[in-house]
Amino acid sequence: MFGILGAVIVLAVIAIVVYSQVGVMAAEPEPLAAVKSDPAVEITDDGAAIVMSPASGATGDGLVFYPGAKVDPWAYASKLSGLVAEGTTVVIVKPWLNLAFFDLRPLSTFTDLAPEVDEWAVGGHSLGGVKACQLAADAGQLILFASYCATDISDSSIGVLSIAGSEDGLSTPEKIADNRHLLPEEAELVEISGASHSSFGDYGLQPGDGTPTISDEDMIAQITAAAVPFLAG
Repeated sequence: MFGILGAVIVLAVIAIVVYSQVGVMAAEPEPLAAVKSDPAVEITDDGAAIVMSPASGATGDGLVFYPGAKVDPWAYASKLSGLVAEGTTVVIVKPWLNLAFFDLRPLSTFTDLAPEVDEWAVGGHSLGGVKACQLAADAGQLILFASYCATDISDSSIGVLSIAGSEDGLSTPEKIADNRHLLPEEAELVEISGASHSSFGDYGLQPGDGTPTISDEDMIAQITAAAVPFLAG
């Protein structure tokens, strides 16, 4: 009996590992090259995370960001670069098995990479946002990028910003609305017109998603315009 159970567990672990490594959506090279050459952004790769720091004008605000499932963490560097240029330090987690849900490291693993930051927010895209909700109590603020919480934080005093896309075929506007009750009443919701699910990163179109009608430049500008005042507040 125990031998059969052990074999089932081993097979399940192998299946998860194989699944996590197959079909990982790679970062598009051109946006990544642009942010790596941006003089306003300093990038270090710790192995556990990518740390993007402002070259000057740091505000003392920081964001720990969890990627979506099986998306290359580097795919978010460009879309988050506007925050960095405005003074926010962004730490992009490299999740275990490319799946934030299975990453058991505490938030401090990543906040410790930027000790100069005074105030931290946690956020994430898609399933990375679901993970961020679970860690929201360990940070002062929560930012959801095309995501919604699966845990109820409505009674908390955490500041919440939800940035969604009107053309999102995965975290649809309807799903965002249906899960609104899990957030505090004061949560701020921003919908970017023309943005799809994959507009929040640079990894190509995603199966099941809607068709984006917004440019990458405008997407960066709108993410920045929504997130920077929220972080400062």
